[in-house]
Amino acid sequence: MAGLSDLYQEILLEHNSKPRNFKKVDDASQTADGYNPLCGDQITLYLKVVDGVIDDVGFQGSGCAISRASASMMTQSIKGQSLEKVQEIFEAFHYMITEPGGEIDLDTLGDLETLSGINEFPTRIKCAVLAWHTMNAALSGESEVTTE
Repeated sequence: MAGLSDLYQEILLEHNSKPRNFKKVDDASQTADGYNPLCGDQITLYLKVVDGVIDDVGFQGSGCAISRASASMMTQSIKGQSLEKVQEIFEAFHYMITEPGGEIDLDTLGDLETLSGINEFPTRIKCAVLAWHTMNAALSGESEVTTE
């Protein structure tokens, strides 16, 4: 089990040091800012939605390793997906992070499952869900979200 734990940590550190889609999307159709005052994480999320599909996504900001890794992995998982699938991924991720011991939907989550251990650290859950709540805010037309 230690080997699996090491792999998860390696993936998290890789996404933190080299976050995917860490960019501004100049022609974004939706954008929102997120803030986690507990940890100081800040994110601006950019979504380009075309015909009900996430055509492009990017984020900028600063934060802890969990926040950046979660945002990086989220952008990879939603890019190219329909808005319905994005909501399905969000719900599966949120359940995984907030319901310790719950059944994980591996088919929907894919690599996001590597973040499942965060639910063992309640103070870090807000770090992991910040990008996700910011995505929902952007999709619903809100410009800001805070994970207080």
